[in-house]
Amino acid sequence: MKTIKGPALFLAQFASDEAPFNSWKSITKWAADIGYKGVQVPSWDGRLIDLAKAAASKDYCDEFAGIARENGVEVTELSTHLQGQLVAVHPAYDEAFDGFAAPEVRGNPKARQAWAVEQVKMCLSASKNLGLNAMASFSGALCWPFLYPWPQRPAGLVETGFDELARRWRPILDHAEESGVDVCYEIHPGEDLHDGVTFEMFLERVGNHARANMLYDPSHYVLQCLDYLDHIDIYKDRIKMFHVKDAEFNPTGRQGVYGGFQSWVNRAGRFRSLGDGQVDFGSIFSKLTANDFDGWAVVEWECCLKHPEDGAREGAEFVRNHIIRVTEKAFDDFAGGGTDEAANRRMLGI
Repeated sequence: MKTIKGPALFLAQFASDEAPFNSWKSITKWAADIGYKGVQVPSWDGRLIDLAKAAASKDYCDEFAGIARENGVEVTELSTHLQGQLVAVHPAYDEAFDGFAAPEVRGNPKARQAWAVEQVKMCLSASKNLGLNAMASFSGALCWPFLYPWPQRPAGLVETGFDELARRWRPILDHAEESGVDVCYEIHPGEDLHDGVTFEMFLERVGNHARANMLYDPSHYVLQCLDYLDHIDIYKDRIKMFHVKDAEFNPTGRQGVYGGFQSWVNRAGRFRSLGDGQVDFGSIFSKLTANDFDGWAVVEWECCLKHPEDGAREGAEFVRNHIIRVTEKAFDDFAGGGTDEAANRRMLGI
């Protein structure tokens, strides 16, 4: 068994134009000061990282990681959630997702997708330059508008969509192999890879690619009413990244999983700060530890009620209290009587 690393913090929800969240030097010092040992970096945020430089220059990456280390934190992973989303966008979402892209490719889905693919590849190269072995991302979605089968889906529609999704990602996964970096898809509603079955459909189509792996976030499983503990046992060999995020699902006679188009505060299912929701993190940390997960426990703060800085501060302590320092000996070693093969045979009567 191995001890999970942490606590770490995903910086995407905190980066802003206000100090101390507006520069790499100041935000890493802030994270360390409130108890974090690592930070996960949104690669699209130019206030924190120059992705093109990071992809091209080992010296830049050494300086980048050095600043974080001087402030007391490690770079755990880079993220391409927004760029990965743009690898596959159904036309219904063209306008909604256009803002994720560079201004010069907005309004041009073909150019936007090419830009997104290049961005994800650059992030894999940057991860290599930083000495990292995993990158977070979204899969994007072509089939999501057809999630609920009404009207009835035409035969072959989903299969064609997943074939195309795999075709778009296969060259990226091959680049990931060349870089020695896993692509960890966050299994997430809104993505075609939103549960175990869809991940398996994708995995089959990319030839069980060794670099196609999972970012495990139990909050998204609570809101889908999916067994998030069984999921760990099923996919333990593919779970390479962990977001520690809480959620609660409280259905009523008026609304359930779909939320009635209500705001996050008024939905039956909503994200909460760590410890305020329903996720059984004690069991999650136990299962991940027993299954030899040795990555980082990364807090992703999303809460419809609590202030983000309070959630971040409390999250560091929450994770620290849940990390299990693995034992190096069995609890009953003191009662061992000592034996050998001959004694074992005598005890068995053979």
